[in-house]
Amino acid sequence: MKTLLKNAREQKGLKTREVAQILGIDQALISKFESGTRKPTKDQISKLSKLLEIDYETLMIAWLKEKILYEIGDDEFALKALMVAEQEIKYNRTVSKLKISATLENLLKEIDLLKAKLDNYRQFDSYRITQALELEYTFESNRIEGNTMTLRETDMVINEGLTISGKSMREHLEAINHQEAIGFIKDLMQRNVTLNERDLLSIHNLILRGIIPEDAGRYRKVQVMIKGSSHMPPQPYMVSKAMEDYFIWYEINKNKLHPVILAAEMHERLVTIHPFIDGNGRTSRLVMNLILLQKGYIIANIKGDYDSRMQYYQSLETAQTKNNKEDFLLFIAQIEKENLERYIGIIAQ
Repeated sequence: MKTLLKNAREQKGLKTREVAQILGIDQALISKFESGTRKPTKDQISKLSKLLEIDYETLMIAWLKEKILYEIGDDEFALKALMVAEQEIKYNRTVSKLKISATLENLLKEIDLLKAKLDNYRQFDSYRITQALELEYTFESNRIEGNTMTLRETDMVINEGLTISGKSMREHLEAINHQEAIGFIKDLMQRNVTLNERDLLSIHNLILRGIIPEDAGRYRKVQVMIKGSSHMPPQPYMVSKAMEDYFIWYEINKNKLHPVILAAEMHERLVTIHPFIDGNGRTSRLVMNLILLQKGYIIANIKGDYDSRMQYYQSLETAQTKNNKEDFLLFIAQIEKENLERYIGIIAQ
């Protein structure tokens, strides 16, 4: 910036004394600006831009760059900090455009009233009830993905160690693996661990363990298509960067958004990246429910019947292809509300 200021002043044929007089500041300051030993204020940058006819944007960028470099220097975490700062600046510039509809806002208020009510009943929590609801969650999440086991058969496989005649080994493993993945996210919740890439890959590893072992806990290396969807996930070489951005977004927003919105966003963003060969849906729903549990809510169990599944897929499709997440956010919020109402109804009897 110092060279920029000096060259512009000389091209205008002005002396430092004349510039100082016009701007109403000490002449020594102008010399210090040009030598780089002193930085102008933002207001002075604006005045210098007009007087010396330097493009304001060019001068501001040079000024901000020097401020940033002065603050962070060559610290080993400087580049990572800049990446996070870039994402946060982008978020802050667009946050005013993020509008929550009155319908969704009212739904979130209803959810929070139910959560407050639930908090008063926590003393009546029962391991048996929790176990039954987690079994239902495994059953429904697998049913969404095409697993044909009934709720009773899922129970027999998980809790009684039985083999169901006519059901594939994969279907058995899907039931066992998902139940273990629930245990894993509950452990993360109890340890109050912030979701990171290692834990996400561990969740996925549990989901595909013994099913596709070579891809369990690993990002895909090939292009994929989502059956029944017009959304095309990013190319495999873009997945690592997309996932890096995913976690940066989470760090920026984890304490800014309503927990239900945060959970739904993390679900939608992950399944849209589709970072894995298989198991993206189950993993995304587990991530969503980890966040809900960490924030004191309960598992949002999306049912696997035809109507529920179609509504789920259609709201995701709208979010992915039309850049409109309203339907999906409403869908998840409604699911959480219904699950809260049911849970309170059970333990308050």
